[in-house]
Amino acid sequence: MRNEIIELFPELKELSDAALREKVIDVWEDSIRTGGWQPKELLEIPFTLLAGEIEMKFIEHVRSCARMCLVVEKVLREIWGNRMPIHHDHLLAGALLADVGKPIEYAKQDGKIVKGQRGDHLRHPFSGVGMCWKHGLPDEVMHIVATHSKEGDHVQRTTESIIFHHADFINFDIACGLGKK
Repeated sequence: MRNEIIELFPELKELSDAALREKVIDVWEDSIRTGGWQPKELLEIPFTLLAGEIEMKFIEHVRSCARMCLVVEKVLREIWGNRMPIHHDHLLAGALLADVGKPIEYAKQDGKIVKGQRGDHLRHPFSGVGMCWKHGLPDEVMHIVATHSKEGDHVQRTTESIIFHHADFINFDIACGLGKK
């Protein structure tokens, strides 16, 4: 399964910390197994169930957000230099893991993807943090996972979490607009 995860997320190679990269892969592997999925099935899951029928898929969303975060990081570094400290590996690991709880939140039912029983109790930021904690991810990465969605609206987000939060909502807001058409 590890090779399939690496194929799903080529952005993993941009993590300079090899140990962190391995932990990110471990978390994805555990989440996929816990949710009862196969890695290739993630290519067909809609990235959100809240926008109606849309063509945006889950893995495309994860990769899009990760890449947007890298571009924003580059621009901020070019303009602000050291005055805007950004931890590259924490940002990218958090971007790749922010939605790692969705394979646990979602379920297959009668050929459709729905919010599953686990999802009725815990949204993906919570299950995602649990998976990250289990595999020893840094607190800074778990902060991004925990705060990326509405669950983070009442806490002080780190710079990396702010970057990811906005990248995530670019996709979400567009998906909602497309789903209404």
